[in-house]
Amino acid sequence: MSEAKETEKKAAPTFEEAMEKLEIIVRQLEENNVPLEKAIDLFQEGVSLSKLCHDKLDSVSKKMDQLVDSSGQSTSFSVGGDEEQ
Repeated sequence: MSEAKETEKKAAPTFEEAMEKLEIIVRQLEENNVPLEKAIDLFQEGVSLSKLCHDKLDSVSKKMDQLVDSSGQSTSFSVGGDEEQ
């Protein structure tokens, strides 16, 4: 693996780490005692973390849409209430 890809992989937080950091940022911003420049930086970081979490959830959702059954055939995956009657 190239050094750039290894650095990128290390730099990208997991979904759980991103959510935890996002919760911390939200608490800091809700305190209302953050200087404007710091609040803007926190907000920008929060938007980036939110996008990262959304992208990770979207990726997992797409993977779960197609599952392979025991015969090796792809089958659609649905979660409750989506079954045809």
